[in-house]
Amino acid sequence: MNPDHIIWLGRRKAYLGDYKAAINVFTEGIAKFPNDARFYRHRGHRYISTRQLDLAITDLETATQLIKGSDDVIEPDGIPNRLNQPLSSLHTNTWYHLGLAYYLNNDLNKALGAFEQCLKASKNDDMIVATSHWMYMILRRLQLPDEANRVLQDIHQDMNIIENVAYYQLLLFYKGELSEAELTGADSLGSNEAVHYGVANWYHYNGDIEEARKRYQQLVDTGNWAGFGYIAAEADLSRM
Repeated sequence: MNPDHIIWLGRRKAYLGDYKAAINVFTEGIAKFPNDARFYRHRGHRYISTRQLDLAITDLETATQLIKGSDDVIEPDGIPNRLNQPLSSLHTNTWYHLGLAYYLNNDLNKALGAFEQCLKASKNDDMIVATSHWMYMILRRLQLPDEANRVLQDIHQDMNIIENVAYYQLLLFYKGELSEAELTGADSLGSNEAVHYGVANWYHYNGDIEEARKRYQQLVDTGNWAGFGYIAAEADLSRM
């Protein structure tokens, strides 16, 4: 009957790749603590992992209602970053995953609204670049280049980035301050699904659909099945 213990059990199941078991644990948590937004936020995340997007949206929308008017709290990391400094919170994670679920369902206007709420709740550069990256891509997909470029105005070379290097470098690439070769070179960044999806999507909204399709397919053929970039590439291919 300890909600923290139930959440960590569910998170542990998910880290081991047993997403169905994680969903069952979070469902048990919801039965015991129906007003605890954390269970809906975490179950929504794992519904995304298992491609159950409508269920993810329902859970994450419920979580946004439960956090309304509440103080935000930092969410501890399951896998600590290099500084052992958690960067995301209940509010940012709820809005971020809701935005992602809408995006994967191709509901771009709702996705943009969710990421705008996430940006308002973001208190550090890592969350700002992660959120700004999705907002930029959505606005380009919506054929709103001026609004997309405004997202880039606050992105600069001196930002303090601890873990979201992929999103940060993609934003600098969109600004023309990094080349594509610098994103996909022979380093740890090269295998990152976020980078490969961001570049493929860049070709997509700039009109080179065949190159985008080829890169989406390469990502699906070689990437990590659970990565958000992989899931997004999979969703785009399904619509092509």
